[in-house]
Amino acid sequence: MLAHSKRVERRNLRAGLLFSLPALLGFLLFTAGPMIISLVMSFTDYSIAKPVSFVGLKNYVDLFSGQDIFFWNSVKVTLIFALCNVPACLVTAFLIALLLNMKKLPCLPFLRAVFYIPTIIPIIATAMIFMWMMSPDFGLFNYLLELLGLPGSGWIYDASSVLPSLLMMTAWCSGNIMVVFLAALQGIPRSLYEAIEVDGGGQIRKFRHITLPMMTPTIFFNLVMFMVSSLQAFLQAYIMTQGGPLNSTNYLVYYLYRTAFEFMEMGKASALGWVLFVIIASLAGLMFYLSKYWVVYGDER
Repeated sequence: MLAHSKRVERRNLRAGLLFSLPALLGFLLFTAGPMIISLVMSFTDYSIAKPVSFVGLKNYVDLFSGQDIFFWNSVKVTLIFALCNVPACLVTAFLIALLLNMKKLPCLPFLRAVFYIPTIIPIIATAMIFMWMMSPDFGLFNYLLELLGLPGSGWIYDASSVLPSLLMMTAWCSGNIMVVFLAALQGIPRSLYEAIEVDGGGQIRKFRHITLPMMTPTIFFNLVMFMVSSLQAFLQAYIMTQGGPLNSTNYLVYYLYRTAFEFMEMGKASALGWVLFVIIASLAGLMFYLSKYWVVYGDER
C-alpha cells in the first residue's frame, strides 16, 4: 500500500512538471535569461559595431558621477511624471467608478462602455488624435479655449505645459483601472450599507466607514501596478514629444531606448535598465511596507 502511494505521488509529480514545463521554459528563455544577460552586459562596453570589452562598474560610475549629463534629468522627469500621473489617474478612475456604480443612473451600460472604450483604442491612434487636438495652431483644445475667451496653450509643444498635457491623456485612458474599481465596488455587501442606514448614517458615513476601507486592497493593487507602469513610461515620449521640449519628457525608458538603438551603447543601456529595476523594486517594497498601516483586508475587520 505504501509503495503504491509513492508510485502515485511520483506519477503526479512527473505529470505536474510536464504540464508546467512550457511555462518554466518560457520564463527561463524570455524573462530570466535576458535579465541575466543584461546584468552581465551592464559591466561591459558593448556595441554592435565593436567587440565586447569588460569595464567593471564604469557604466554605473559614469551614470551616478554626473559624467552622463542626461541621466539625472531623466530620473527626475520620470519620478515627477509618476508622482503626478499615479494619483491623477487613480482619483479619476475611482470617481468615475463611483459614478457608474449608481444604480439609478440613466443609460448605465452605455456610459460604462463609453468610459472604457478609450482603453481599447491603440495607444498610437490615441496619441495621434491628442497631437492634433493639442496643436497650438489649429488644435481643438485651443479653439475651445478661444471660444471661452481664454488664452491658448502650447500643450505638448511647450516645456511648461507638456507634463499636464500628457497627464490629461493618460487619465483619459484609465478605463482599465476604472473597471477594477467598479468590480470591487459591486463586491461590497449591501448589508453593510443597510446597517449604516439603520444607525441614521448618510452618504458621507457610508463612504468613510464602508466604501473606503473595503476598497483599500483594490486601491493598493492599482497603486502598485500603475506606479510600475508610470515609471516605465515610453510611448508618449516616443510618439508625441521625442523626449522634448528641452528634455522635459526624456523618461528613463526613452533614454534607455535612445542609448541602445541610437547611440549603440548596449552596455550602458543595460546599466540603465538595472537602475530602473532597482528604483521600481525599492518603491514597490516601500509601498508594501507602508500598506500595513492603511490597507484593510477582510480578516482584519
